Amino acid sequence: MLALVDCNNFFVSCERVFRPDLRDKPVVVLSGNDGCVVARSNEVKALGIKMGVPFYQIKREVEQYGIVHFSSNFALYGDLSSRIMRILSRYTDDLQQYSIDEAFLDLSYINDVAEAKSLCQRIRSEILRGIGVPVSIGIASSKTLCKVASHYAKRYPGYHGVCAIANEEQRTKALRLYPIDEVWGIGRQSTAKLRQAGIETALDFVNHSEVFAQNLLHKPGWMTWRELNGEDCIDVHELPEKQTITCSRTFAHGVTDRNLLEQAMCHFCANVAEKLRRQHSVCRQMIVFAHTSRFQEQQYIIQSTVTFGTMTANTQELTNSLLQVVRAQWRPNTPYKRAGVIVMGIAPEEGVQQSLFDTRNRTRDKQLQQAIDGINKRTGKRTVGFAPSIEQANAAALYDIGAKSPAYTTRLEEVMRLKV
Repeated sequence: MLALVDCNNFFVSCERVFRPDLRDKPVVVLSGNDGCVVARSNEVKALGIKMGVPFYQIKREVEQYGIVHFSSNFALYGDLSSRIMRILSRYTDDLQQYSIDEAFLDLSYINDVAEAKSLCQRIRSEILRGIGVPVSIGIASSKTLCKVASHYAKRYPGYHGVCAIANEEQRTKALRLYPIDEVWGIGRQSTAKLRQAGIETALDFVNHSEVFAQNLLHKPGWMTWRELNGEDCIDVHELPEKQTITCSRTFAHGVTDRNLLEQAMCHFCANVAEKLRRQHSVCRQMIVFAHTSRFQEQQYIIQSTVTFGTMTANTQELTNSLLQVVRAQWRPNTPYKRAGVIVMGIAPEEGVQQSLFDTRNRTRDKQLQQAIDGINKRTGKRTVGFAPSIEQANAAALYDIGAKSPAYTTRLEEVMRLKV
């Protein structure tokens, strides 16, 4: 027996934790530079506002319905996510976090469905009381069926936040009402193939043979077919790791200060290095780029591909290479509008072959990086890092984040103050 814990409208719920006056009011959270809607409250969904719509296109609705908007506050969201995962880890020996707001729990030590539902209600209550974030929980025998159950738990109040698919009758009923394009693991191209074959629901899909699923959608589709039939065969930890990792941003205004651009790009570099280490990977190449607005008549580009003799995920090594590129290609008085870092040639960190001409002390570098990562994990992201790093004041100058909420839980100077 498995359970999927899925936080409801997570970014919006995080904002409401410290703004209880916004409960039952329409709220959206926006992407970088306040560009697009990336999270919506149920009240906003009821107004027909779609995910990903550019913010400027809904300005009329914002004024008409009094929609409150926030700039993304990932420090807050990440910290609350970590607190939720710590609570969940007390209820299972096998916790598989799938995303910032989702995690699978192994409940195989429970044999009774009623007992599992009671436990999940207790988990919901503890998270809501301790963190303030509402969650929905789906219970089933496979992860994909847990996703289906969570879908119904979130949308139908009668389930009180917990839905279980515990027998064949419940599975058939759930899949009959579940659109094929919403099935976990079925992407846009797979949906098109399935619809060409006359398949519109998850039940239509499982009613076909296993051979049909494998021939049409190959191994991923075959595993999804097995999951929908109740067999747990997907391990979140064994899902394919990313083969390229990108961190880039469009700035609110053209950046003509080289130091400011370097700070932003070093911040991007630290992000991709952390993601590499998180999936226990290293990279062979890194693309560094920055360019002026595409609407500018005279355009200028900083771009170079750096190839490492020894594959790496070391922040200092990546940062040093980035700074060499930026300083070599920098043009004074040029307004750079977008910049980013892409790492490629990603492979597992085990068994990396060192170059014969490598002069770096890799053992020392790894120990230093592990020490820094450990400090940052205990005391907060970027407590210790490699200079130059972007400062909060400079971040406000680079990006449109005027509606960003305080970092209530990660910055001492922004902790909520109460007057008694």
